Amino acid sequence: MTSTEKITFARQSELPKLPVPSLEDSCKKFLISVEPLQTPEQHQQTKQVVDRFLKNEGPQMQSDLLKYAETQNSYIEEFWDESYLLGNDSVVLNLNPFFILEDEPDPERGTQLRRAANLTLASLCFIHDLRQEILEPDLFRGTPLDMYQYNRLFGLARIPTAHGCKQRLFPDSRHIVVMRKGQFYWFEALDHNHQPLFSETGLIATFRAIVRDADQVASDKHSPATLGVLSTEKRRTWYSLRSELENQAENRRNLNMIDSALFVLCLDDHSPTDVTDLTNNFLCGTYNLKDGKQVGTCLNRWYDKLQIIVCKTGAAGVNFEHSSADGHTVLRFVGDIYTELILQFARSINPNTKSLFRAKTSPYVRGLANRNKTQPVNESLMKDIQARTTPKRLEWILDSSMLQSIQHAEMRLSDLICQNECFVLEFKGYGKRFITNHGFSPDAFVQMAFQAAYYSLYGRAVPSYEPAMTKAFLRGRTETIRTVQPHTMNFVKTWTDPDATVQSKLETLRAACVGHAKLSKAAASGQGFDRAFKAANIHQEQTYIDLNGNECDVRTGLPIRSSISPQDQNQSSKGLNYGTSGYSFYGDGAEADTESDNYIEYNPRESVGKMVFVSEYE
Repeated sequence: MTSTEKITFARQSELPKLPVPSLEDSCKKFLISVEPLQTPEQHQQTKQVVDRFLKNEGPQMQSDLLKYAETQNSYIEEFWDESYLLGNDSVVLNLNPFFILEDEPDPERGTQLRRAANLTLASLCFIHDLRQEILEPDLFRGTPLDMYQYNRLFGLARIPTAHGCKQRLFPDSRHIVVMRKGQFYWFEALDHNHQPLFSETGLIATFRAIVRDADQVASDKHSPATLGVLSTEKRRTWYSLRSELENQAENRRNLNMIDSALFVLCLDDHSPTDVTDLTNNFLCGTYNLKDGKQVGTCLNRWYDKLQIIVCKTGAAGVNFEHSSADGHTVLRFVGDIYTELILQFARSINPNTKSLFRAKTSPYVRGLANRNKTQPVNESLMKDIQARTTPKRLEWILDSSMLQSIQHAEMRLSDLICQNECFVLEFKGYGKRFITNHGFSPDAFVQMAFQAAYYSLYGRAVPSYEPAMTKAFLRGRTETIRTVQPHTMNFVKTWTDPDATVQSKLETLRAACVGHAKLSKAAASGQGFDRAFKAANIHQEQTYIDLNGNECDVRTGLPIRSSISPQDQNQSSKGLNYGTSGYSFYGDGAEADTESDNYIEYNPRESVGKMVFVSEYE
């Protein structure tokens, strides 16, 4: 491969389109998946509805969907965006996922500012290689995977509107935003060739200056409001507040600066004590009242963008906006930047250790003592870049009404955090090797363990799903694996039966794992049913399919919903519907629980803001 050969998206044309599964297969798989969740009477009613659907509206809906699919890169893409963006719930806890990074291999490099500098620099190198299209493409067992999501990972913002949210992409963004104690700072980090404008030393000095300034601002009893908390509000509330903010030109420029950033770096003033504390911090931030005022890290977030979070201890993770990217994409990014940190450590021992990335340091790097004489430097541009690489704090114009709205948002977020508990169990009895040595799929084994544990406690199963990656297809996202199946129920009932033999327990476990593995393979091949039903449902622009001139009054009481449709957690159970299908079961919810699906898976040119002094030699 030559140094200029573009490889990142070179195999996109090889990718097949996501297939639309046959209507008959989808209905058959649907019936199998709901049978363990219903009484025999309910299931018989459901079968009758499905039979009528197959004889009436179903074939026409399938035909319409197939015609639509012919005109699209992916038949689910448009509907996927609608499902993720049109909800009104807060994205905190409900939507944004997170990853925890391993600690630095060298403890001396694990201090907060140095860790933040290294992660930022590695991220900038990743972005350079991506934009130059020299980032190695994803493969799975030699099969190319879709790379489209990577272009929507950086410089993308989720922006609230009156009817949900929209995405806005800034493909030429070159700056990052840093948050500390709720204050925002920005500086340019890439040059016009997307090369990093900082060395590790320069970034450490920049972050040190930001921390010093933010801590001083926060110590003032009249400290500015922590505006990031507004991104935790319900989306229509956030839209209304954002519209008010944008009435002021300064606020409008500030919001644009945040929206257009490559990503947000959160420097937390918090030292997690264990992995549960760490998990809560990356999921929703910490709750901490001081003198009656919220000072937890929950205020040091901007949930409408990709966030890299670094704690006071150097522990790090990411929280990401989910509508544009799935876990596999973000995991590749996180894995690459962590690998680069390991290689940096290796280079301290062996200077010949190569970098994972091919990004070169910009000739305009701040504080570069000996500039590259073979690469001419534009002195005028150098001065402009030096000004733009100096961090600036964003200052807001807020009236009393907005300040009160921020206080209310803090209260609602505090309530939300206190209403939810997250505990982390780190099982050390055995791991993947033990499971595979006994002939089980590790994923299927763990999924069955979840089901057995729940059934042991409550004596029943609940709707559960696991996502399968479909990036082997053009614009692929995920398909749903419906974990609760007849083979699952056979296993959990046998497993919890005190009279069952060990042999029968192992046999039913093996059968359940084999069944789950087959479901996983089918889902990854685009042969699930959730996505097709969801697409058909939205494509028909109706919630309830009228089979005989009236609503289907089948009292199944099913608490199943779409795995890609966030919904209000306070909704009534009355009228719960299987939202991924082209039809619905509309009942009074008399026997239904109110739980939803259980998700089981382990560049502006203006100078904006107040200048912050940075010393390269602190």
